[in-house]
Amino acid sequence: MKSWNSFIRLLIVGITFSASFSSFSQSYDLEQVIVEPYADTIKRTGKLDFKRTLNLSFKSSGYLTKLSVDEGQYFEKGLLIASLDTTELRQNKNSTYAQLLQAKREVNRQRELLKNELSSQQELDIALTKVETTRSAYQIAFYNLEKAQVYAPFSGVVLNRYTELGELQSPGQEILKVAALEENWVIKVALTGSEVSQVRLGQKVDVTLQALGGVVGEVSKIPAISNTDGNMFIIEVLLPDLTLKSGIVAGQIAEITIDFTSDNFVYRLPISALISVDDNGQAVVIVKHQQELTYQYYDIYRLDNQFVYLFASVDDQPLQIVTSGWQHISLGK
Repeated sequence: MKSWNSFIRLLIVGITFSASFSSFSQSYDLEQVIVEPYADTIKRTGKLDFKRTLNLSFKSSGYLTKLSVDEGQYFEKGLLIASLDTTELRQNKNSTYAQLLQAKREVNRQRELLKNELSSQQELDIALTKVETTRSAYQIAFYNLEKAQVYAPFSGVVLNRYTELGELQSPGQEILKVAALEENWVIKVALTGSEVSQVRLGQKVDVTLQALGGVVGEVSKIPAISNTDGNMFIIEVLLPDLTLKSGIVAGQIAEITIDFTSDNFVYRLPISALISVDDNGQAVVIVKHQQELTYQYYDIYRLDNQFVYLFASVDDQPLQIVTSGWQHISLGK
């Protein structure tokens, strides 16, 4: 009798264990996913830089006699930055001006001679032409004299200095490299081809600078081709409200965050719902429809560490997806 009771107890325990195992093997989690526009966030590190720089030089030649700024110094718009010894240029201007006056007197003389029939119209025309050529020479001499001085075209900072006082300057020879400080600060950031396709000109960007904290920028440049290093695209994020403040220098590291929404519609599934990717590159998931579980196959739009995004149309219905526990479900494919 004791032996039979022991058998019954073992049988009950076995049945209970079997029922518990069966219940465990069929446990899974369901989540409803809906169609939504694809949205994502790009986070990158870039460097603070100037969008535009300017090389200053003289139009005329001469010896450098004045240089009022040096590397790293700031200047205001309209400041006389540099000038040449203008002795030769002034003499040239005075000489051409004297020639112009003489040419004008010659025109008056030819007109009097022609009036008294002592000259010809041809002589008068030659004198008039002389006036025009000497006037042009005078205007050039005057312009060259003006361009022997360099005034600051904007308020900015000197980045590089290429000359010294007393050196002979040639036309077009660089003396200083400068940059404006207003609406000229940008963050240069490298993006992949898929990321750059999601970015738009004028798009607002959150920027974090160590010296200032958070500021708002906007995408001001998107290249048409990648650079030579790793096929990355270097975009520029303009910081229009950033002005000269203590601790702000080119080359500083900045963090940018770009939130975007595309025109493509997707199902966004937790990565845990992805069973596998088949030979056709489609995602394999389990979908519940009218109390029935089936394998379904979808084209993958994008994949990251948290989600798998499946192609969808705007009119597609919500899906009941098995997000976890699918390992314990046995279905016929």
